[in-house]
Amino acid sequence: MSDPSSPEPVLVVDEPADRVRRLTLNRPHKRNALNDALRGALFDELRAADKDASVSVVIIRGAGSCFSAGYDLGSRNSDVERSIAPVDGWWSRHVVNNWFEMWDMATPIIAQVHGYCLAGGSELATACDLVYVADDAQIGYPPVRLMSPPDMQWQTWMLGLRAGMEALLTGDSISGTEAARLGFANRAVPADELDTYVLERAERVARVPPDLLALNKRAGHRAMEAMGIRSGIRATAEIQAMGFHQASSKAYMRSFAEKGVTAALSERDRQFGDYRERD
Repeated sequence: MSDPSSPEPVLVVDEPADRVRRLTLNRPHKRNALNDALRGALFDELRAADKDASVSVVIIRGAGSCFSAGYDLGSRNSDVERSIAPVDGWWSRHVVNNWFEMWDMATPIIAQVHGYCLAGGSELATACDLVYVADDAQIGYPPVRLMSPPDMQWQTWMLGLRAGMEALLTGDSISGTEAARLGFANRAVPADELDTYVLERAERVARVPPDLLALNKRAGHRAMEAMGIRSGIRATAEIQAMGFHQASSKAYMRSFAEKGVTAALSERDRQFGDYRERD
């Protein structure tokens, strides 16, 4: 599948090692922002890999300067396959459905994160089973500043209450090093070592027989579900829908049409001095 703004495919698929399939988000000119084309291609390939007996583990990474800067706010994002009626709150419910689908796949999925991993990009990484990051990566959820709470509220689950609450109340990012220390990521390594390190981890996972890998993955998720993670994320997805009804969020969304998405995002972050304003 291609992107109208680029002749290149939105997703590149390769097999860098035996039993390892790698999916590379390929919209570097858009910082791998998630639009319908990219999300559709990603889930088509994830489903295909999960059914392929020759694949034991999947790696997801981003081309260019970052993993993913989030959902593409300047593009259609409503046509991806879903079983959710387009009523109030449908957006967060349908993307959370996608992320839970990744959890429910038998095949382990690894996120390889460098550069920005923001908003929807951080949800994609959270939906993976293992997360390895460049030490200078930036993981955050800036939409909490003017739009809404997260669609998939991973912050308090993955960072703990205090660090998670700070992320929710400020929209600030954390570095890859901090992400590993706080528990969002398994490990942080220098950016120039990330490809090699992740591939080595994937090959190590692939040494375990696939039938046991599926059970081991399921055991980890079922334990977290017994502690309430799935119902908790579902509950906060409903709260996210309320964000769009707030006066400040409505004004922010109008500014996309009035000023353009880039200008609106810059204005949002200027008083914080980070993200594109730090650039």
